[in-house]
Amino acid sequence: MLAAPFLTLVFAFAPGSASTTSGQEIAFGIEVARKGLWSEARFRFEKAVSLDPGNAEALNNLAIALEQQGAFGDARAAYEKALKLKPGNLYIQQNYDLFREADDKRNRKAKKKP
Repeated sequence: MLAAPFLTLVFAFAPGSASTTSGQEIAFGIEVARKGLWSEARFRFEKAVSLDPGNAEALNNLAIALEQQGAFGDARAAYEKALKLKPGNLYIQQNYDLFREADDKRNRKAKKKP
């Protein structure tokens, strides 16, 4: 059911962003995600992205939530957008690489089924 083991994913949070509304949404999203409340986490990360569309950390976290809910196409798009915004971000790149590996494996498996 889960796209990837939760412990391998790294949430991103920009220092000092907790004082902004989008930062508060991200912080709350991380808190509920750690409790496994993925629908609420997704809602919070989507809200953070809508408040600050250029926030790569919010997009990374949204991608994690989407992945956990099985929305793999949307997760890929969110990771790729986050990487375009912050191409050198190690955490985002690591999460995307793990996602891509799992998604590629899942797609190969699906193609093998008759």
